[in-house]
Amino acid sequence: MKIALTVNGERRETDVWEGESLLFALREGLGLPGSKNACEQGECGSCSVLLDGILVCSCLVLAAQAEGHDVVTVEGVAGADGLHPVQEAFSEAGAVQCGFCTPGLIVATVDLLACSPDPSDDEIREALAGNICRCTGYAKIFEAVQLAAARSA
Repeated sequence: MKIALTVNGERRETDVWEGESLLFALREGLGLPGSKNACEQGECGSCSVLLDGILVCSCLVLAAQAEGHDVVTVEGVAGADGLHPVQEAFSEAGAVQCGFCTPGLIVATVDLLACSPDPSDDEIREALAGNICRCTGYAKIFEAVQLAAARSA
C-alpha cells in the first residue's frame, strides 16, 4: 500500500506493507537513516521522532498510522542555515561517542526545550528517561541539554 505523509516539511510518498513500522519506512522507504533501529520495542529511544509534534518511538508506530501526518526526524531538526542549536550543543559538549543513541536524544531534547525552554535538572532527567546510552554515562548529554537551554533562553 502507498502512504503519503509530510516528513521534515516535505510531502513524501512510499510503499509499505500493512505491518511495517514507521521506522522501517523512514529508513528504507524514504532514505532517512538518522533514526536508529536498536530494540524494536520502544525501550531505547534511538528511533525517536516527532509525530504531529509529539515525541514517539517510530518502531512502535505503524507506517500506515502516519498517513497524512507530519513527521520530523533528526534530519529535519537542522535548518537551512545549519545545525540546530541542540545539535551544536551535543557536538560542543562531547555528548557523542558511538553516536547510535544521539539522533533520538537530540529529537527528545528538541521536544523538551520546545515544551520547557529552561528545564530543571529533574525535567531533563524525566524527558530523557526513555533514551538509553551505553557509552557516555549521560554526564556530557546532560551538559549538552543545559548548554542548548542556556543558548535558547
